[in-house]
Amino acid sequence: MTLDTYHVDKELSWLSFNERVLQEAADKSVPIIERVRFLGIFSSNLDEFYQVRFADVKRRIIIDEERGVDSHAKELLSKIQAKVVKLNQDFDHLYNDILLEMARRNIFLVNERQLTDNQSQWLKRYFRSNILPYITPIMLTKDVDVLSFLKDAYSYLAVQLKKEGEEPKYALIEIPTDDLDRFIKVPEPKGKRQRKTIILLDNIIRLCLDQIFSGFFDYDTIDAYAMKMTRDAEYDLTNEVEHSLLENMSESLDQRLTALPVRFVYQRDMPPEMVSKLIQVLKISDYDSVLPGARYHNFRDFIGFPNVGRKYLENPPLPPFESADFQLHNNAFDAIRERDILLYYPYHTFRHMTELVRQASFDPSVRSIRINVYRVAKNSRIINSMIDAANNGKRVTVVVELQARFDEEANIEWSRVLTDAGVKVVFGTPGLKIHSKLCLISRRENGELRDYGHIGTGNFHEKTARIYTDFALFTADQQITSEIRKVFEFIENPYRPVKFNHLIVSPRNSRRRIQKLIEREIEHAKAKRKAGITLKVNNLVDKSLVNLLYRASSEGVKIRMIVRGMCSLVPGVKGVSQNIKAISIVDRFLEHPRVFAFENGGERDVYISSADWMTRNIDNRIEVGAPIRDPRLKDRIMDILEIQFSDRTKARIIDKEMSNTYVKRGNKKKIRSQIETYDFLKQLERQELKHAEKLQHDTPPSK
Repeated sequence: MTLDTYHVDKELSWLSFNERVLQEAADKSVPIIERVRFLGIFSSNLDEFYQVRFADVKRRIIIDEERGVDSHAKELLSKIQAKVVKLNQDFDHLYNDILLEMARRNIFLVNERQLTDNQSQWLKRYFRSNILPYITPIMLTKDVDVLSFLKDAYSYLAVQLKKEGEEPKYALIEIPTDDLDRFIKVPEPKGKRQRKTIILLDNIIRLCLDQIFSGFFDYDTIDAYAMKMTRDAEYDLTNEVEHSLLENMSESLDQRLTALPVRFVYQRDMPPEMVSKLIQVLKISDYDSVLPGARYHNFRDFIGFPNVGRKYLENPPLPPFESADFQLHNNAFDAIRERDILLYYPYHTFRHMTELVRQASFDPSVRSIRINVYRVAKNSRIINSMIDAANNGKRVTVVVELQARFDEEANIEWSRVLTDAGVKVVFGTPGLKIHSKLCLISRRENGELRDYGHIGTGNFHEKTARIYTDFALFTADQQITSEIRKVFEFIENPYRPVKFNHLIVSPRNSRRRIQKLIEREIEHAKAKRKAGITLKVNNLVDKSLVNLLYRASSEGVKIRMIVRGMCSLVPGVKGVSQNIKAISIVDRFLEHPRVFAFENGGERDVYISSADWMTRNIDNRIEVGAPIRDPRLKDRIMDILEIQFSDRTKARIIDKEMSNTYVKRGNKKKIRSQIETYDFLKQLERQELKHAEKLQHDTPPSK
């Protein structure tokens, strides 16, 4: 057998990850409202899967056909379809179970046929005043190009108007969730104040169809059925095939690949002739996914499902705490200058980052600020501080990644706002997405410039910093900050030679450096010295690195991995990966950091990085990894990883079968790593504060 035998298709591995999300919705120890929200996360994830992963497989099939070669992608597509059908069936069963469990807690999610007469009348008045102004049906006639206006991954009602003796008329109504809340609380009858009734916006529209169409169309019956269409989100083949092939492609092939639908989901009791009509107008191909579904689509809105019941029906809050390192100083620069600081979101507050740039925006000693943004919050305090800094005469450079998937429009708008404020905006190099998380602040101190740097694993995004786990390193180590400066120079001048001795920077040296680090562990193992690799990433699919890990395992290197999402590596195969163990953790926070640790004969090296171990991150993006030099911070990261490897509640085993079996507890303590990490770090910060206060108390005042 070749090593290719032991590579799992990344698309199937991704669906296995989303199955772990669905497991959280099924877990009865999870509060019921959180279970509903996990259904929303699953649905949102599946939308993105079709927009990106499925669409890529479809493109590969079309390209292989054009080239006249056999396509593995066809077989893969069939496996994907079968897995998605199974997941959707599980989803539907879970949704019904969860509805029943909510009802036991006096929360009722009803449809238009389950209302009292008084509730129906109230909703009809509510519809006329609050919803009708946002409703404009699109009639499906031969003069209408549906694909030119239909929004990707939005939920629609397909309406059929029938009059005896005439052909039925069809219309589409967008569920206007951009403007209105999808969940409407309905007044309760007297004597039932404990009962909470919620109805979906979709069902209010179904109830009030006559208010929309009556007086404009003549019909005997009117019915509405849910549907959703998902498009290919990424028409970019430059990384898939040679340029010469692209240049020689026919115009017809080019058109076939351009942002066409890849998935059509419809309500399973929709009349067959209506399904056929929609497939025709949406130009659905044989390679697209056509799925019958339940009465509701676009479940991603359920991520924001409201808790109208008691507090215990959702997760208890875990308020973020402050870092003692920052608390003990008058300003952020004094804190960072004293020693490196490591934050771990969302356990630590993101306010330390926003406060750093706020202080920098008006500090008279600050000369310049550079930052690169991939995703930022809607009302970003980070961006506002950049504008304030420019207004205060600082030299401000913001690198804006215009290709941040699904945030392109927002980032274009931010770039305009920043430019208008006098900020220098840099867009980087076409074809080289900037995914690093860097900030560099230059300050005049004692007649010299001193740099303060930030290197992180997550975005400068106030909202996601409350739900994603991520490391952030703040440092005044001039060897590190000088190389952060080089990264910014490389972004502006990517063809100028540049060398990095400390940072791991894609695409300049990442592959070479990671390979050398793994090979060094192999040499240590051969020499009977301490050897081992600890890896935490979102995705591990780069074939070259997977094969190198297989080689390391076969040479005796012990490898432990925490992989949240896609994992092409198959652990535990005798003679190939028997020294590799891998788990995945899915819980209330999204595990997002990337950490690489190498035992190095007893002198452990630890890195944090913005890069997953995917070919795109290693070779085709600008990514930055940083060594953790402070032994105290190295130990902290490893302690956190040990807690995660000890998880006996939310950890699943990664195996060839993608079975998602929970790690067995046995007779060990029941550990839920995210809660344990919160308690561990909070206690650590308290101890740091107490220690500092004791030192201040014990130190006699200077004379």
